[in-house]
Amino acid sequence: MQVVKVDIDTAAPLHPEASILIMYTGGTVGMVFDKSVKHLVPFNFTQIMDHVPELRQFNYLLTVLSIEPAIDSSNVSVSDWLLLARLIAENYNDYDGFVVLHGTDTMAYSASALSYLLDNLQKPVIFTGAQVPIGRIRTDARENLITALQIAATKKEGKSMVPEVCIYFRNLLLRGNRSKKAESTRFDAFKSGNYPPLAETGIEIDYNTKSILPHPKLPFRAHQLLDDRVAVLKLFPGITSQVVRSILHTPELRGVVLETFGAGNAPTGAWFLELLQEALNKGMLILNVSQCDEGRVDQGRYETSKHLQDMGIVGGADITTEAAISKMMYVLSFGLGQAQANRMLSRNLRGEVTI
Repeated sequence: MQVVKVDIDTAAPLHPEASILIMYTGGTVGMVFDKSVKHLVPFNFTQIMDHVPELRQFNYLLTVLSIEPAIDSSNVSVSDWLLLARLIAENYNDYDGFVVLHGTDTMAYSASALSYLLDNLQKPVIFTGAQVPIGRIRTDARENLITALQIAATKKEGKSMVPEVCIYFRNLLLRGNRSKKAESTRFDAFKSGNYPPLAETGIEIDYNTKSILPHPKLPFRAHQLLDDRVAVLKLFPGITSQVVRSILHTPELRGVVLETFGAGNAPTGAWFLELLQEALNKGMLILNVSQCDEGRVDQGRYETSKHLQDMGIVGGADITTEAAISKMMYVLSFGLGQAQANRMLSRNLRGEVTI
């Protein structure tokens, strides 16, 4: 894997309004139809002005870092998240904002992971992509890219308007670790069921300033470690002890995101509780997350969740599964004891939960 740097000539004057680093990882947003091979291929970013001529109207300095070969988002890994964090850290002082072009299927996972890795972030990191390739007539790639760039460049009183990791798609700017992909065929692919949009776009961009994270006072730093010894255990009616045991007995497993019913409810069968208790006794972290797209885990509200609370499983409140997975990896990377790790896991670290 290599990173190729491409400077884009937008005819910007000597004193641009902003400098933006575009990071292309792969995905539909950067694909064009190659007639010679009769299928979609990644396009050459030196020709981006041919596909998005509107960029010439920006008073920005634009640079592209293209990861080659391009990554299908279904193949995105922890090492890719760490690479993105490192590239942002290496270029942090040289740019006013960052736009990450990414495949939609796992965009919410990557945005969540970056939100934890980028500590005390003071500049926008805007993930965007497309449902239709940029080379097609009815593509949504151009509008998504143009607006993401504008948001990344926007400042108020000399400070970035949105000092967060976000997802911009269709006409909504969403907090990255509050988002999930909800549509596979429509242009409004992402939603944030438990948190309002940070901005909505129409003729103007209307920012919801009360919902945007405040500028941190501590200096920026990028973490370069995640512990990927985690698993997701999704409950369903009729789940067997063999299935639960096979997951909880995975060698070297250290953390489990437990997807429960409704407000955090789970079976009360003796075999199920015994397997969970056995895992906890071994020092494993277990985070209770609701399978519902909206609402929150409220352990103890019903009898079917009180036993989870009593044994020390952490309630995930209104966190998404996408954010819970990378939060678990992040917390485990510190090598804390179980009690201290559980306290960190229950905290609101990057605006991912409402406590």
